[in-house]
Amino acid sequence: MGFEPLLRDFPMLLGPRREEGDDVPLRVPLVDRLQGVGVGSGVRHPLRLLVRYVLAHRPIDVDEVVLGGGGEDRADPTALLVEGVLHVLHAGGRARAVHNGWVADFRNPAISFRAPNRYERVVGARFVPGTFDRTRGRALTREVSPEFVEAVSDFFNTRAPDYDAARGAQEAYFAALRAHGTDVVTLPALSGHPDCSFTEDVAVIIDDKAVIPNLGHPSRDGEQDTIAEFLADDFEIHRMPAGATLDGGDVVFYDDRFLVGVSTRTNRGGADFLAGHAKQAGIGTQIFEVPDTTLHLTTVCSSPRPGTMVAAQGHLKPEDLAFAEEVIWVPNEEGYAANTIAYGDRIIIADGYPKARRLMLDAGFSITTVDMTEFREVDASLTCLSVFIG
Repeated sequence: MGFEPLLRDFPMLLGPRREEGDDVPLRVPLVDRLQGVGVGSGVRHPLRLLVRYVLAHRPIDVDEVVLGGGGEDRADPTALLVEGVLHVLHAGGRARAVHNGWVADFRNPAISFRAPNRYERVVGARFVPGTFDRTRGRALTREVSPEFVEAVSDFFNTRAPDYDAARGAQEAYFAALRAHGTDVVTLPALSGHPDCSFTEDVAVIIDDKAVIPNLGHPSRDGEQDTIAEFLADDFEIHRMPAGATLDGGDVVFYDDRFLVGVSTRTNRGGADFLAGHAKQAGIGTQIFEVPDTTLHLTTVCSSPRPGTMVAAQGHLKPEDLAFAEEVIWVPNEEGYAANTIAYGDRIIIADGYPKARRLMLDAGFSITTVDMTEFREVDASLTCLSVFIG
């Protein structure tokens, strides 16, 4: 097939044009249509699905002119993507690397756009699920372990956590993600690993790569294997070398960089390993020394939208966050609520923190709250319970 039908049909696949600020997921009709013709099984990211569709259904002619994508008129996302595919596969007349059925090194340096609204941010023309495009279209999670009462806790613990209450809270968490358009994939609990539901720690997604770390607490070693196996269908897996450690909870994405905390769980070797892969993707890294008052960097800060950081007072200093256009400082007594998950101007925060809630409302966010009481008992925050993979 030629590109013209693809370009003609793509607006219909995505659905009607969205109004500014409308966060209704664009992915669903496209996913259904593409999976209906036999591509993208198990894959939810629309741009990746489209790349796979193009590669699977037509030969590429390097001299073909892509209608609607030339000159300054580069508003059509399909035309942009097709140009990117052509650029990658035939730069200099030579095919570029393809692995796991995906295009490796997908980029077109000339492209920089902020439309449609769901793809809010493109840095170096690279898409990172849940970060650069901030769609958070798919989340990988794991059921709470029946051994949850034995989960590691060094900071917030006041009593033994309740397994049944934690399972109920996790279902409420899943419901909150789904209400914001996220497809939640849940793996079964892993025997012998009471912390296994904290999947954020076990993978960091960079472009089409998944960095699988050596986790910082010895009791968690072994959680990585099933996660890596699941991700291998869609991502190139990169294992961290021996001696380097990192928890994904020490990684925050802000606009054009990863903020990486060196902590009791993440050492400099782990931070440098991640920074090396980020650099290959054209992404900067800023290293933080995580204070001993907290477990992870994400425990005390998050970036809910471009230009904005939310941070807990008493853990980070204003000069630490001088790069941010806006910093929302949460009072130390409610610092747990500085860990957020956001979809544009809609934000999920932990329930029970009225001052933090008021600050988010004043900053223009609409709010969904989730009761995180049981997870707080084992030092876990909202973001701990998922890793966004699409």
